[in-house]
Amino acid sequence: MLNVAVLGASGYVGAELTQILAAHPQVSGLQLFHSGEQPGQFPFHHFQARSRGQVAAPVEPFSPEKLSDFTDVVFLCTPHEFAADHTPELLKKAKVVIDLSAGFRFSDASIYQQYYGFTHPNPDLLGKAVYGLPELNADGLNNATLIGCAGCYVTAASLAIAPLSKNGLLKSGTLPIISATSGVSGAGRKAQVSTHFCEVSLTPYGVQNHRHQPEIEKNVGVPVVFQPHLGNYKRGILASVYLFTNNGVTATDIDQALNKAYENQPMVRLLGAGQYPAVQHVENTPFCDLGWRFDEARGQLTVFSALDNLLKGAASQAVQCFNIRFGFDMRTGLLPLEHA
Repeated sequence: MLNVAVLGASGYVGAELTQILAAHPQVSGLQLFHSGEQPGQFPFHHFQARSRGQVAAPVEPFSPEKLSDFTDVVFLCTPHEFAADHTPELLKKAKVVIDLSAGFRFSDASIYQQYYGFTHPNPDLLGKAVYGLPELNADGLNNATLIGCAGCYVTAASLAIAPLSKNGLLKSGTLPIISATSGVSGAGRKAQVSTHFCEVSLTPYGVQNHRHQPEIEKNVGVPVVFQPHLGNYKRGILASVYLFTNNGVTATDIDQALNKAYENQPMVRLLGAGQYPAVQHVENTPFCDLGWRFDEARGQLTVFSALDNLLKGAASQAVQCFNIRFGFDMRTGLLPLEHA
């Protein structure tokens, strides 16, 4: 049994993560912290009303001395800069830090200046962090002390493209085009004009410079065109990925590549050729659903990927990483486990 702490438990992702960990059979102790913008201690349901009566631990302002000496794991649901700055001191108190921000997703420190607008304060740690996208990098998680979890758009796009790229099915010289829409919760809990009720619409943002583009390219091994959109709904991502294949690639090749990649991955549901995912079918679940259609004569493949940005795109993915790191079944705390 493990003692865990969540920093940023008051945000959308942190609240989802807290609910999962509070019911996780391998978690015995749970400390919850908020940013301190609101002074004082709060019951957890102050931030997540539907959890009333389910989470006993209070949420208090964070300071390092409040972290228990018996903490095994710290989950960071904080701004990127906070994670990048405070992780060294957290690693002195906890066995493992699992960062849900982008603070430790890249080994190249220059990406933080170019795409995130800050100079990374601990570049020496970047090479020691293990990337957290379990379906693509489970083996690396087994002995990790610092895990940088994948982004939400990144997860949707990478799971759609990576097996096809890895198997050499994509036509050289062509760029995968990713058009993805996320619910408003992807913008975070903090108030801003673009997420006010009367302002929410369907609009592109991050045009030609979204920070998830280099992360997607790192995962799939090829340059991509990525365009995100902010949708007029609460949660969930739907990504449409347009690809061209090498001459001679067949529908069977596509099916086999995807099936082989995910046959033992319970959080990826392959709907199959001619079947397409919907946000409502992944909302409030830890799954990523994939469907596709292949025009063999033209060599044009469209893959559709859907997931909940707060869960498979963040909180439940972090718990997958946690489970793998400590030798638990990947589904623990997320899905019912079959009886032996």
